[in-house]
Amino acid sequence: MTQNNVAETIIGAIVVVIAAAFIVFAYRSTNSVGFGGYELTADLPRVDGISTGTDVRLSGIKVGTVTDFTLKPNYLVTVHMRINNDVKIPTDSSLVVTSSGLLGSSYVSVQPGGDDTMMKNGDKFGHAQGSVDLMGLVGRFINGGGGNGPPSGQQPKPQQPNTQPANKPPQKNVTGPTPLPPGPGP
Repeated sequence: MTQNNVAETIIGAIVVVIAAAFIVFAYRSTNSVGFGGYELTADLPRVDGISTGTDVRLSGIKVGTVTDFTLKPNYLVTVHMRINNDVKIPTDSSLVVTSSGLLGSSYVSVQPGGDDTMMKNGDKFGHAQGSVDLMGLVGRFINGGGGNGPPSGQQPKPQQPNTQPANKPPQKNVTGPTPLPPGPGP
């Protein structure tokens, strides 16, 4: 009986070691920021397409991860991001939610500024642009674009019928004296 318990314990220990090795491998192969790094925030009007765990990229390289969202009373969304400690971002940098192609996934792109002062834990991006509604843009393009037509989902107003007879020129609406009839011809 004790021999079975020893064998089960050894097998259990081997399973735990393999699981721990897998977790370390997954952590390193995905370049996860984990618990290290520093937190930055940005207020955005739209965050369509991004969620917790979304990449934060600088020049196309993953430098952090989106960790949380907070809806503010003014309907802006505060995006919390954890950035790798070895990445320094200038304080005048901007942030854009973009996608990696028409059908690609969205990510947060940091566009570095030129300031000598670097952001630190708890700082907020001063310039940030939320996600763009691509389907809305495509719909506006298909419906004539430019915003000149009726708002999406509304029918255009019918034009007023022409009540003038076909052989008579249109009359002007004038107030005041009646215009004189045409004079004799040449």
